[in-house]
Amino acid sequence: MYSSFIKSEMKKWSRDSMTRFMAIYPFLFGFIGRYLLPWIADKSGFNLEFYADLIVVILMLIVPISFGAIMAFSILEDRDDNILTSVKVTPLSINQFLSFRFFLVLVLTYLSTVFIIWFSDIGNIPIKNILAIAFLASLEAPMYGLLINSLSNNKIEGFAVMKGFGIFMIFPIIALFFIDKKELFFSFAPGFWAAKSISSTIRGEGVHYLSYYKYYFIGIVYLVLLNIISYRLFTKKVEV
Repeated sequence: MYSSFIKSEMKKWSRDSMTRFMAIYPFLFGFIGRYLLPWIADKSGFNLEFYADLIVVILMLIVPISFGAIMAFSILEDRDDNILTSVKVTPLSINQFLSFRFFLVLVLTYLSTVFIIWFSDIGNIPIKNILAIAFLASLEAPMYGLLINSLSNNKIEGFAVMKGFGIFMIFPIIALFFIDKKELFFSFAPGFWAAKSISSTIRGEGVHYLSYYKYYFIGIVYLVLLNIISYRLFTKKVEV
């Protein structure tokens, strides 16, 4: 059942041109980080390592919202086809039906984030930190997918909401320019915690307002709560 669902989901994603483009977007960013940026730095004399944390964060931030949008559009298509209503009369519960998609998106976001940070090879981030930070960042994807569904009724509205959520990628970037308590003004942004975890790994402990472990574990708790809230908003929206 799990394998057939994954095959069906992949087939659905492959039919949508916008979804196909968004699926390769993270990998494009990985190649930009590995080849294009070093080439530009070499030609211009730009010090890539001095802005390593900023560059890695910018490359990483696009991944969760991209896969969150893919999940959102997949669910929106199910809603248009009344599939969620049909599931109610099957042995499979709505929670089980949706959990497959959540897990799939979580895994794809995780693998893509690991790939971008590792393949870019900027900032000399240890592999253990890459694996941990990728998990933190991947928790954003289901939240975005659920929120897009909570605020839209079709794919057109969903696309508009997704573009609006793009502003959440700006706040973690701005936060990197603060190393005192002022940075907490931007902590409401889901990507803030992964961004600061990356920055504290590259710059070292004692530079930022909090330690790496505080950014990481507070981020885990915060994103889990955001996912719970988003799921409740979603279920209220679709009345499942």
